[in-house]
Amino acid sequence: MHIQTDRTVIEVLGSDGTELMLNYYIENREHLAPWEPTRSEEYFTLSNFSEMLHDNKKSFQDKTALKFSALNPERNEVIAVCNFTNIVFGPFQACNLGYSIAEKHQGKGLMSEVLSSTIAYVFEELNLHRIMANYIPENVKSSAVLERLGFEREGLAKSYLQIAGQWQDHILTSKLNPKHLAPNK
Repeated sequence: MHIQTDRTVIEVLGSDGTELMLNYYIENREHLAPWEPTRSEEYFTLSNFSEMLHDNKKSFQDKTALKFSALNPERNEVIAVCNFTNIVFGPFQACNLGYSIAEKHQGKGLMSEVLSSTIAYVFEELNLHRIMANYIPENVKSSAVLERLGFEREGLAKSYLQIAGQWQDHILTSKLNPKHLAPNK
């Protein structure tokens, strides 16, 4: 399964993408560090990414998480990643969204392009009602992307996640599936 955008190919990578994913995280280690959990040296190994990609395929099949990689058209570089995790069906029909983009690809509108396509997939194919995305208040780029995509601010969670070695507050946002919204009366 893959999603084609104007400038990317988005898919859930299999084991053939292990080196591509490892390269993405090694090349962007410093760039991503302020926005992600502290990573051990073991994280940056082929064996770790091989196992993660294997687990990602299973999660995709089970519809418990969709961990997408956006590749350049030649499919030899990961440009960005976006993960729809903690997928819950039933009366909740929701998930969490996390994402990152390579430092050298920032400012080109690629993250919005990738997220627009993957959000459409989640709403159309999984028929989820709500996608929740949270960000550290200082992350103005993430704030701008989410606002551009129609996410609405819902609140502030104090000491929400341990990021970059310390507990960080997060702005809580969500986007609702337009198909599920009641018509205006």
